[in-house]
Amino acid sequence: MPLDDKILELEEKMKKLFLGGGEKAIAKQKSSGKLTARERIVAILDEGSFHEYDIFVEHSCNDFGMQDKEFAGDGVIIGTGTVHGKPIAIFAQDFTVAGGSLGFMHASKITKIMDYALNMQIPLIGINDSGGARIQEGVNALAGYGEIFYRNTLASGVIPQISVILGPCAGGAVYSPALTDFVFVVDNISKMFITGSEVIKTVLGEEISMEELGGAKVHSELTGNAHFFAESEQQCFEQIRALIAMIPQNNREKAEAVAPVKPGKKYKISEVVPTDPTVPYDVRQVIHTLVDKGEFIEVMEKFAGNIVIGFGRINGETVGFVANQPLVLAGVLDCDSSDKAARFIRYCDSFNIPIVTLEDLPGYLPGIDQEHAGVIRHGAKMLYAYSEATVPKITVILRKAYGGGYIAMNSRHLRADFVFAWPNAEIAVMGPEGAANIIFRKDILEAEDPAKMREQKIQEYKDKFANPYVAAAKGYIDAVITPEDTLKNIAHALSVSKNKSVIRPEKKHGIPPF
Repeated sequence: MPLDDKILELEEKMKKLFLGGGEKAIAKQKSSGKLTARERIVAILDEGSFHEYDIFVEHSCNDFGMQDKEFAGDGVIIGTGTVHGKPIAIFAQDFTVAGGSLGFMHASKITKIMDYALNMQIPLIGINDSGGARIQEGVNALAGYGEIFYRNTLASGVIPQISVILGPCAGGAVYSPALTDFVFVVDNISKMFITGSEVIKTVLGEEISMEELGGAKVHSELTGNAHFFAESEQQCFEQIRALIAMIPQNNREKAEAVAPVKPGKKYKISEVVPTDPTVPYDVRQVIHTLVDKGEFIEVMEKFAGNIVIGFGRINGETVGFVANQPLVLAGVLDCDSSDKAARFIRYCDSFNIPIVTLEDLPGYLPGIDQEHAGVIRHGAKMLYAYSEATVPKITVILRKAYGGGYIAMNSRHLRADFVFAWPNAEIAVMGPEGAANIIFRKDILEAEDPAKMREQKIQEYKDKFANPYVAAAKGYIDAVITPEDTLKNIAHALSVSKNKSVIRPEKKHGIPPF
């Protein structure tokens, strides 16, 4: 056959494969408000940059009449491209082909691109839209999931791994996204659950929709399984591209620096934070006064709102922020906020991103619910993460730093490189009111005017302990600074700690309080 005919044959084969499950299946996908797998890849990557591999792969199952069925690309598309000019590996499950079900060859395509990403030290994006394991392939399908999970673990902390849930992600399949660094979900489209609503109805007799069971809002607000929530697929893709611009390609590099831009002028730092330590404020406004252009990419915005985490740039360099949020539960630490912060700290440390901590909290959340939920174990995760981190670590105490919260929020004792405090900062074992009730209990009870005596003793405690100068006198704080000098001091600290090097005891790995 002449070469021209061979090329025509190739084009016909490609045209058929590009249709995935066929025009009817594509129309059904579109009618549910979802893009096709290829459209999603094209929307995420730079225009014209996608190169597809293994398009001719076919399933290998010969049971239950499967030998007579053709699945285009076995229901998954893999390849490479670029985002902002940087190379990216990507796969997208195609729900129009056998419901995106995972069989052995489907899994083999995914593991192939995962191996490529790890070997080439480039980020991996996985788009999940699948009905789950292909039942006809039995244990081979389960083996495929196991191979994926193993590679997720190998790549963890080496290359960024991003999961995008754009359809169902059920059963064992959910554990791959759970092992990756960032999970993106879209309202009314994303579904993640271990057991379907039919199973719950059968076992427990409860009526529950898939959206209630494991929709985008559930995982963004309640479970903490999702890191970014979007109203549409397009918004989700924009979020992914913004994140990739902020993070490095792998753990041997630093995030690409850009030209420095002054912070936005929307907020004035000294006016954002009230001097009264009991009055709440939005700590995100403080972050906006520090970062270039006032641009901040918040991670897990809807979950554990008492702590804020995310990325911004200072003088063109990417920085990770961990900040107590006085607007929610006075910014206390609890089980969920500790988990949220600890995981983010470890991500920043793995990928050479300096950490800036903004502290303002009354301590850990008390109560029987938290104690029984394991706040000791969960709270210890933050202590472990900060202690383990070797990237530049800078802390600014804005107002309150009480009790165990003072230690946990990147204190000098956990080896913060720089600790700054504002003049009105209160650093103590507990709040002045509670401390006075304990220390001066006898004096207050025996006074002619107990209320007046209590106020006097509260002020006495404040004067003696609840200020930054006692800690500064011990060398636990490097400098007491004005709010207006906060950015200047952080920027200088980041600059001088660029080449920080820490030698730790040799070991296989530590044992965090998982």
